[in-house]
Amino acid sequence: MSGEGSARKIVGGWLLLGGLLAAAILLSLMVGQIMITPAELLRGLMTGAGPGSLTLRVLRGPSTLTAVGAGAVLGASGAIFQILLRNPLAAPDVMGFMSGAGCAVVAGVAFGLFIPLPILAAIGGLVAALLVAGLAFHRSGRQSPLTLILVGIGIGFFASAVSSFLVLRMPPQEAADAQRWLAGSLTARNWGHVLQVFGLGALLFVVLALQVRAMALLELGDELAAGLGAHVERARYGLICTGVLLAAVGVAVAGPVPFVAMMAGPLGMRIAGVRHPASRLTAAAIAGATITVLAEVISRSAIPGLQLPVGVMTGIMGAPYLLWLLWKEVEAGEL
Repeated sequence: MSGEGSARKIVGGWLLLGGLLAAAILLSLMVGQIMITPAELLRGLMTGAGPGSLTLRVLRGPSTLTAVGAGAVLGASGAIFQILLRNPLAAPDVMGFMSGAGCAVVAGVAFGLFIPLPILAAIGGLVAALLVAGLAFHRSGRQSPLTLILVGIGIGFFASAVSSFLVLRMPPQEAADAQRWLAGSLTARNWGHVLQVFGLGALLFVVLALQVRAMALLELGDELAAGLGAHVERARYGLICTGVLLAAVGVAVAGPVPFVAMMAGPLGMRIAGVRHPASRLTAAAIAGATITVLAEVISRSAIPGLQLPVGVMTGIMGAPYLLWLLWKEVEAGEL
């Protein structure tokens, strides 16, 4: 009976998680300067005419789906690092990888480089990861997760400072657009952004699916994982690269949106009630999409006539969570 009750609880958790995402998407399509009813959305979807069709095709559909894709890749990226380092603070936004990706994109725009944004973001994220690893491991082969996180925070601040310097050297209009993007923005997104985030994200999720078994073995500890046939270092570095690239895809379409990657994993795991890495990654992706879509809705409708960057809302949502995590770490004697 206990096993049956546990299975029922897990199924209920998945249904709740999926229901929250569906509700957030519907709310995002309905809410704005002009309210659209579900009936109008359905009519627009079926007939291709009326305000519902315009909303789906142009006004809110692309930005909502971009938010779903960006949130999903950021959530999965955060879960990868939290599982690998066994620390809820381990996420690409906290560890500086997303700031590095954002800095590379700003540098590409500032210097007029004709390089696609996802490639620039991937280069910046990987360089930041290499810097974190190099500085954390410069004295010994292994360091605690907390050391990596603290070094990553420093790299993130440095990358953000470089980005700010480059923005100051841009023409006023470009500087304003870049500053808004650096805060995390889903304004004026089109179907090209949707195809980009879902296409690249799907490719990386396939790669991640092939790495899940190795991740499950790494959770058992390096020695036991090696004994069970895992190539420990190769598996770990492969997962780190996948995590950084997932974050880079999110940054390329939405900017370095803060706290989504950090919040999504624990939230998804708690709602779905799952422990296995594959389930945790899936739950984190769904939770990340839900958080980003809700933040986009609030940023669009909180102040009439003004659309705030979505990163402002995720920052407001994530800052108290970060403070709570830090308090828990201090209480546990980890800090």
